[in-house]
Amino acid sequence: NEYKSYLRMKYILVTGGVISGIGKGVISSSIGTILKCSGLSVTSIKIDPYLNIDAGTFNPYEHGEVFVLNDGGEVDLDLGNYERFLDITLSRDNNITTGKIYHDVISRERRGDFLGKTVQVVPHVTDTIQDWVRKVAHVPVSETGETPDVCVIELGGTIGDIEGMQFVEAFRQFQYTAGKENFALVHVSLIIETSGGELKTKPTQQNVRELRGLGLTPDFIACRSRVPITDKERKKISMFCDVPVSNVINVYDCSNLYRVPILLEGLLTLIKEQLHLSEMKSSTSLMRKWHRLADGADKVTQPVSICLVGKYTALGDAYISVTKALQHAALFCNRKLDLSMVESEDLEDEIQDVDPTRYHAAWHKLCSATGVIVPGGFGHRGTEGKMMAVKWCREKKVPMLAVCLGFQLAVIEFARNVVGLSDAKSGESDAPSENVVIIDMPEHNQGQLGGTMLLGKRTFKFTKDCALKTLYGDKETAAERHRHRYEVNPDYHEQLEQAGFRFVATSEDGKRMEAFDLTGVDSQPYFVGVQYHPEYLTRPLNPSPPYLGLLLACTGKLKKYQSIPQTERLRWKSSLLHQCQECDYDSGDDLVKITTADTS
Repeated sequence: NEYKSYLRMKYILVTGGVISGIGKGVISSSIGTILKCSGLSVTSIKIDPYLNIDAGTFNPYEHGEVFVLNDGGEVDLDLGNYERFLDITLSRDNNITTGKIYHDVISRERRGDFLGKTVQVVPHVTDTIQDWVRKVAHVPVSETGETPDVCVIELGGTIGDIEGMQFVEAFRQFQYTAGKENFALVHVSLIIETSGGELKTKPTQQNVRELRGLGLTPDFIACRSRVPITDKERKKISMFCDVPVSNVINVYDCSNLYRVPILLEGLLTLIKEQLHLSEMKSSTSLMRKWHRLADGADKVTQPVSICLVGKYTALGDAYISVTKALQHAALFCNRKLDLSMVESEDLEDEIQDVDPTRYHAAWHKLCSATGVIVPGGFGHRGTEGKMMAVKWCREKKVPMLAVCLGFQLAVIEFARNVVGLSDAKSGESDAPSENVVIIDMPEHNQGQLGGTMLLGKRTFKFTKDCALKTLYGDKETAAERHRHRYEVNPDYHEQLEQAGFRFVATSEDGKRMEAFDLTGVDSQPYFVGVQYHPEYLTRPLNPSPPYLGLLLACTGKLKKYQSIPQTERLRWKSSLLHQCQECDYDSGDDLVKITTADTS
């Protein structure tokens, strides 16, 4: 049965050319989405050709955000796209790196598994890649536990990169071992637009020629462009790249990402023929969700302004999951997200002397926002600016959500300015202090950074009734993904609470503080901090509870939401999902205003 399952598995490899960052991740997710909407079970694999074992030690400016999975895997941000689009749960093995492959091969060589043979890139490395793909492709990723029908594989980087050659060679062999009827190649390439508006296909032609020279011939070419290309460009690409015109798909810039699966709907019939997917169902009714989600995102016009105070704001991808969580919550509240980013260092007093223009511009953005998000990060740089933002929100009663490092800094800010511990600090700082309010966790290995944090999905329990508990459905426990090395010093728990700081959730053993909530205290509209990363589990139709609370508070609807009985809130959510999947959806409807009478 296992052998038959291996024979039935369908593989879709997505490669990229001309430049990196062309959108392979979104296109891979969108292909998986249209297949899932056709009744198939879909899984995804991301291949990163770098030598790192995983993404855990990356600076966010290198590859953007480090995404964390349930099993604690620190992976490329594209796996976040896969999970959000496909609503699946992946594992660390779904992210393959050159480092993992070579580590596996060398470990087996040291054990003597190769029986004294000369270990080489071909066949030992390429065979390991193929075996890894086959094994992971058959691991269930949905709640049903069923084995996937299709595996979408994204090969990172661009064709021609020297570090990716072993993967290209592995898939050159793989296409024959899997069988032509079980393997399809989608090549994503950029159509260059000149200053005069002329579209150029030559880079795509040359890149496809290089790909074919390496033994892989694309079945489909996805052409990325700013504007739609014409039949003239499609025919030229078809002729020079030896691909049918019908298989040249244009993926131009859309008004929102939810439209990309809609753009690719035409691929379904072609993929069905290529991979002999006779069990595929019509996607007409099942794709309505995406049509209405895309239309809803375009129709919402009333803005809600949120200021993100971070340390890596020069690269938007450094906070991509935070941004998605805010977008999902804003759409849920019938608002269009107006997100501004402020570099936390720019809020600090030293910048006022060095660059007063930058300093005042940063404070103007912060003061103009309806709500504030203070996300995670590492290191001491910019922490004083983050604490100044937290203090401003607390004193001015501006809705605020603090996550991970933001949670820790909010504790320090309260200890300094309310409790009176003026030298309160974090153990992450080198500054001397008698009051180290944030300390190293037992999991933190000072001598090794990779994989030594508290990682993965962990259950926590609520200890008090609060707005945050309401947002989690009044449950006694919940589970979220963690990624941190430090925690609140237990020696200060009682002192902080006596001064009015409300810790509302702890780890299951009650030793580690997981959340605080001052909402309603001294008329605070929403003042919440969480040690975990709730943004990792956000979904377009099921936004993260802490982020939803922030947006509800910013739109003046949190109290109304809390007043709805929990049973009616559940019916309301179910009604929303039903509307998006089955019924006509008018994004102008204010779903938060549904009352018990309305739902009845």
